[in-house]
Amino acid sequence: MDVKTVGLASDHAGYPLKQFVKQYLDERGIVWKDYGTYTEESCDYSDFGHALARGIEAGEVYPGIAICGSGEGINMTLNKHQSIRAGLCWIPEIAHLIRQHNNANVLVMPGRFIDNEMATKIMDEFFATEFEGGRHQKRIDKIPVA
Repeated sequence: MDVKTVGLASDHAGYPLKQFVKQYLDERGIVWKDYGTYTEESCDYSDFGHALARGIEAGEVYPGIAICGSGEGINMTLNKHQSIRAGLCWIPEIAHLIRQHNNANVLVMPGRFIDNEMATKIMDEFFATEFEGGRHQKRIDKIPVA
C-alpha cells in the first residue's frame, strides 16, 4: 500500500487505542494527522469520522484509521461519504480482505474490544496487503450511489 500521511479519528472510547496507533506509526516512521478527538471527554464519533473522510477526499491523507467503542458508529459515518471504503476489523484476516478485495481506504477498529497486541496485528496486515484488482474492481465501481 502506498501510504501518504495516515489520517486518524476517534471518539472518546477510541481515544486510548488511537494514542497507541500514533506510537505504532511513529515507530515505523509513518507520518500521521489527527482529526480528533483529543481527549477522553465524551463526544460524538460522527464529528471526527466526517473530518477524516473530508481529509481523505481532499487528498490530505491516505489511508485512514478510525476508532470508536464498537467501531460501528464511526464506520457507518465514514461510509456515508461516496469515496470512502471503510472496513471494521477485529482480526487480521478481515484487515487482509478489506484491502485485497475491497481496496479499503480506512481501517476501523473497535477500541473497547481489541487490545494493543491485536491492533498491531491488524494494522500490520492492513498496511502489508495490496488491492488485488480484477474482478473486485467492478464490484467496487458499483458501490457509490449515483
